[in-house]
Amino acid sequence: MPASKSSPPQLQPTAPTAPEPTTQQAAQQHTSFYRFVPLSDPDQVANILRELVQPLKGSVLVAHEGISGALAGSTEQLDTFERAVHEDPRLQGAFADMPFKRSACRTPPFWKVRVHRKEEIVALGLDGVTGVVPDRNEGQHLSPQQWRELIAQEDVVLIDNRNSFEYRLGRFKNAIDPSVGNFRDFPGYVQAHADERKAQGKRVAMYCTGGVRCEKTSAWMQQVGLDVYQLDGGIMNYFQAMPDADKDWQGECFVFDNRVAVDTHLQETDTTSDDVYRTDVPDELWRLERAHRLSAFTPKVPSARPDAPPSEDDKSD
Repeated sequence: MPASKSSPPQLQPTAPTAPEPTTQQAAQQHTSFYRFVPLSDPDQVANILRELVQPLKGSVLVAHEGISGALAGSTEQLDTFERAVHEDPRLQGAFADMPFKRSACRTPPFWKVRVHRKEEIVALGLDGVTGVVPDRNEGQHLSPQQWRELIAQEDVVLIDNRNSFEYRLGRFKNAIDPSVGNFRDFPGYVQAHADERKAQGKRVAMYCTGGVRCEKTSAWMQQVGLDVYQLDGGIMNYFQAMPDADKDWQGECFVFDNRVAVDTHLQETDTTSDDVYRTDVPDELWRLERAHRLSAFTPKVPSARPDAPPSEDDKSD
């Protein structure tokens, strides 16, 4: 529950309507969400959420700075969960207007559900830096259309606030890869280039998958003197809002679940974890090994490609 009802609300992305499932997609839907809000008793919030997440699959992180999660289930199950998070009186309105971003699934994204109590909902590793920023400059959260206009400007440097393996799979055109293997390494990159950006008079445009990593870092980056803007709701919101997102995006978008990747129409692709991770990079090798273990519980479902040859069972007698 909120530590203080006087804290101003944090601007969050609007949640466009989820794409309609195609005949190739399973009945499951994926929902992702986060909210930076001070919680005086995160343990109690975690206990309430452990009740509300049943019978969904996925994970939710709870900390003093708020919650972040990704879950999957039927449309009806997700409707019930989202409504409960908005309206359950035990949560005292902490998440009453928190948006949820949905996408359809072919492969079941998760095989179990857990609610974790954490020190941070996204670990930046900087002492005293939190996602709860009462005086955050909300004008620097850009809608997808505003983002498209900004990144076309010559005085803007476009930074991908994700891991290198995510960048390799897909990115906004002309984006810079900070070459980090973990989110905790990102502040080092920012500090190493901050003086150069300021001397050049560059504005910084920053994006991540769903917005939570940018939300955690943007206020701190403003404090070190950078003129920074972030894509509201991240890549997922951009794909939902912009039917022609492929004009600005090249490749696919990595997602942290068993689907592995989606295209600019939020459709799961046939990319596998073996296509994403490099075995010669230790930080990526352990991720690959973990992905292999998890895929044993929910194997990736290949697409039914129209040009695929018929199986023996499909051939006419």
